Amino acid sequence: MAEINGYTKLTWDIMEQLLVVDNIEEALSGSLDIIIKALGCEAGALWLLDEQKKTLYPMFYSGTVDLEGISIENGVGIEGKVTKTGKSILIEDASSDEKYETTVFDDHGLSTRTMLCVALNNLSSVIGCIEFINKKNRKPFTKEEQELCEHMASLAAITIAEKGLAVGKGEEKEVLVSLQNVIKEFRVPGHVSRVLKGINLNVYKGEFLVVLGESGCGKSTMMNIIGGMDYLTDGKLLVEGKDYSHPTDEALTKYRREYVGFIFQSYNLMPNLTALDNVRFIAEICKDPLAPEEALARVGLGDKAGSYPSQMSGGQQQRVAIARALVKRPKLILADEPTAALDYETSIEVLSAISDAVKQENTTVIMITHNPEIGKMADRIVKIRNGRVFSIKHNAKPLKATELEW
Repeated sequence: MAEINGYTKLTWDIMEQLLVVDNIEEALSGSLDIIIKALGCEAGALWLLDEQKKTLYPMFYSGTVDLEGISIENGVGIEGKVTKTGKSILIEDASSDEKYETTVFDDHGLSTRTMLCVALNNLSSVIGCIEFINKKNRKPFTKEEQELCEHMASLAAITIAEKGLAVGKGEEKEVLVSLQNVIKEFRVPGHVSRVLKGINLNVYKGEFLVVLGESGCGKSTMMNIIGGMDYLTDGKLLVEGKDYSHPTDEALTKYRREYVGFIFQSYNLMPNLTALDNVRFIAEICKDPLAPEEALARVGLGDKAGSYPSQMSGGQQQRVAIARALVKRPKLILADEPTAALDYETSIEVLSAISDAVKQENTTVIMITHNPEIGKMADRIVKIRNGRVFSIKHNAKPLKATELEW
């Protein structure tokens, strides 16, 4: 009875998402998250079919595997077979089940033990599928869970048909930074501490990526390696295809100076310099900078050019720090807890300044934060746990900074 009541509550939660939430992308993404959490899965994805191209595309996904840019021919593999036939596939043990065929998750680093894939059937046609990979308790999916997911998939398919959802392959994103099985160890007398335990992550040009995780999980160490402020122990760091795994000091200095902009929790402004001179100081040591005045104007501080840090609020000082990062015209901006020391209203001002400024240059941003609400304005949210990528979530409808609440 308890399980039935639990499924009833789950059904109502999903119906509320699909029927009450106005934004179809938010409703479907939220519904997928609800089922993944309720079933205790490692990963899941909702695939939609482009009938003209006969190709499936992942519209929403959650888990450790990045499905950005991946597509599947209809009828091929588990996902394609379910969409082609309209029949669910339940795999209790991938190592011995004759029905099992490799999924895209296997091809990208997540070994399938158990899985459930159900069709998105809107009564007139099959428009895609939803799949769930590996229950964390290592138990197989049950027939009852299959029936529940089929019911939810039908509701989702009907909602898609009624509200509409654009299907098709978006613009393929180009990889800017690639971390490949990155390991970082710190050695102390008599002990080796492994902080990063095999990080695999691609960061794409022009995206806003938010990294979440508890203190000590390794997210700052990962950021330091990407920013050229620390060295990896093993694995690879590629930036636009160039190997920075073990760079020379000269190459690393040039990379930090010309390629990366930094924004820290502490503003790190020079107190004896004006806002303009703080920005100008960075402009003078990098190649092809913005005009310092323009950089300040982009963060709304053109009228504060002559002010010293002591004459500005915390939010204004952080915006000077953002201008200092932007003046380099960096391809990548790394922001480490940029709002942690600020109140809500000032945080929104700073987040808006980061978002608005980088859009003008199509700059990539990686931001570390403890605040999950900030993830809602990101293109993707990566969670780090115990030195590994725990999950990657694609955000179908990023919010504006002014729409965040906490």
